[in-house]
Amino acid sequence: MNATVLASRLLTERPRPRGIAGWPHAHWLAVGTVCLGAFLGQLDASVIALVFPALGRHFDASFAAVEWVALAYLLVLVALLAPIGWLSDLVGRKTMYIGGFAVFGLSSLGAGFAVSLWALVGCRAVQAVGAAMMQANSVALVARGVPEHAMRRALGIQASAQGLGLALGPSLGGLLVEHASWRWVFWVNVPIALFGILAGWFLLPRTRAAGAPAAVPNPRPARPLGHATGRAARRTEARRTATHDAARFDLPGLLLLTGATTSLLLALSTASGLPLPGWAVAALLLASAVLSLALVRRERRAARPILAPGLVNTPGVRSGLVVALIGYLLLFCPLVLGPVLLTGAGVSTAHAGLVITLLPAAFAFAATVGGGLLPRGWSDVTRCRAGALLAAGGLLLFALLPASDAAALPLLIAGYGLGLLLPANNALVMRAIPAQCSAVGGGMVNMARSLGTALGMALSVLGVHLAGAASGGRTVLLVLAAVAAAAALLTRPARPARGTRTARGARL
Repeated sequence: MNATVLASRLLTERPRPRGIAGWPHAHWLAVGTVCLGAFLGQLDASVIALVFPALGRHFDASFAAVEWVALAYLLVLVALLAPIGWLSDLVGRKTMYIGGFAVFGLSSLGAGFAVSLWALVGCRAVQAVGAAMMQANSVALVARGVPEHAMRRALGIQASAQGLGLALGPSLGGLLVEHASWRWVFWVNVPIALFGILAGWFLLPRTRAAGAPAAVPNPRPARPLGHATGRAARRTEARRTATHDAARFDLPGLLLLTGATTSLLLALSTASGLPLPGWAVAALLLASAVLSLALVRRERRAARPILAPGLVNTPGVRSGLVVALIGYLLLFCPLVLGPVLLTGAGVSTAHAGLVITLLPAAFAFAATVGGGLLPRGWSDVTRCRAGALLAAGGLLLFALLPASDAAALPLLIAGYGLGLLLPANNALVMRAIPAQCSAVGGGMVNMARSLGTALGMALSVLGVHLAGAASGGRTVLLVLAAVAAAAALLTRPARPARGTRTARGARL
């Protein structure tokens, strides 16, 4: 069997078994499969902070170097979500989703066997490829496989799976590090990924029939194909529309975005103790500024920009994206600082993990059902402001109280506040974006979320490096409390627009 035939077979989506496809409730099996990927991605995102101290001891590395185990993952994820979403339209979302489980599982196995810190960072970058393959397709798979009347419930279940993974991460990470090894934090992903591959193969509906043309966004109108008929005609048109869409994809914009964010995070890491020459910080900051300006200029001219300046300038969208970035910065900063403060005060790693779990657990509760405890008449703007102020109060208490079990209450308050803030803010952003631009808007929200997470981790390490674990961590928490209060002031009501100008007067 040659490579072409093998690739063709791997990329051909198989239908579900007839017994499953014919079952009236088969769509819930597909939702369960998507929830498995959502759980795995969030579990891995929250578990990693508990591994930092163990990795620093094992590899004799600085905190600034160890944080790249997380930052490499986040940077690759930000860079690949948009192009993988586009590629999935060409090869099939089911194929890409199952492939994501395979890549994630194999890279997790390699991460557990890593013999150096930078080998581990490389494996984490590959892990992010698998995570992007899953995240870029999860919502689309739910939307395709679930009847319209069950859509909201299905998306709510998926959000609950994400919250469960986020909540279990710190406690599971603490237990594995203390009672087994840091390597098991990565190896635990392997059986979940194997189960996900099998579930996806049998339970996900086919998103592309064999021989069907690629389903690309806004394809060019089909041209006459002469005497070509049947399957040959479909394949010819598939190649034609794929080539046309590839030419429209904003690869330069994506590269500029990746370069700007990587330069900024490298500069923060260098200032945090990464062993690079002293002039490197200024050079990296300058590179980040230049690339950012080039990105703005490019996006104003691009036919299909990944950031869509016209959308960013829509009333309510720009401030909403800033609040989304702040919200995830506030969520992930304490996940990094908490274990440092608690273990530094003599708390065991496993116990610290259990205490830190309260933050994402409260976040997941508020994001799914906790909002029902609020008055029904509250608007999304009011919920955002109340959530931001609660988060500010919780972070302030966390900074002032001793690093012990007393941190439990502040973490619960902060987590509940963030769980109110972020869903309501995302709803405001999406409401302000025209329906025909919803995919682009959702992608920008995902970018803001990932960049906020990366900045949260980098700023935590910077504060600890500059002022020491205890005082530096508390100083960062005080700053975060002020930032949370500022987020309440930034929240703006949504102003839905009928159409939004993007590049050169074009409307999305």
